[in-house]
Amino acid sequence: MIGLPELPYAKNALEPIIGAKTLEFHHDKHHKAYVDTTNKLVSGTDLENEPLETIVRKAAADQSKTTLFNNAGQVWNHNFYWQCLKPNGGGAPAGTVGSKIAATWGSAEKFFEELKNAGVTQFGSGWAWLVLDGGELKITKTANADNPLVHGQKPLLTIDVWEHAYYLDYQNRRPDYLSVVMEKLINWDFVNSCLG
Repeated sequence: MIGLPELPYAKNALEPIIGAKTLEFHHDKHHKAYVDTTNKLVSGTDLENEPLETIVRKAAADQSKTTLFNNAGQVWNHNFYWQCLKPNGGGAPAGTVGSKIAATWGSAEKFFEELKNAGVTQFGSGWAWLVLDGGELKITKTANADNPLVHGQKPLLTIDVWEHAYYLDYQNRRPDYLSVVMEKLINWDFVNSCLG
């Protein structure tokens, strides 16, 4: 069975960028609902005791398991997203990933511009990602529960652009939410740890 991980920080730790009320709804209601539904769907099946990543990959490969993929994918995406944020984070990319970003995009500013554009132009609900694809850094976006794992890519960073991630704090101003998350919350230590 899949568990709901605790947030890696207090619910008010990301204020004023992301409010405690947003995290309460986002983690305790939305994320928990995906976990609960995933567990119901795998209960009594051959996936019941599989790790989450295996459930996501197997569900993605089977058209009859779309509902399972939608929920398990969202569990995985949220587990990953919480790790991508930290209080007093953000700013210029640091460490090995910072060097790779500079080599790929020429500057942190260009990278942030493209990452923000991926989030802004994701129609409807979804995610903006920095991934490793065949050894190269790429920015991508996915809709709904889709994620890079099922496309042969290695996720390094994501920003949630579902409305429940920002609506209480930013209403319909998704670009403002993306900008301030990049400036003040990205956990570059975690992003670097994903490169290994």
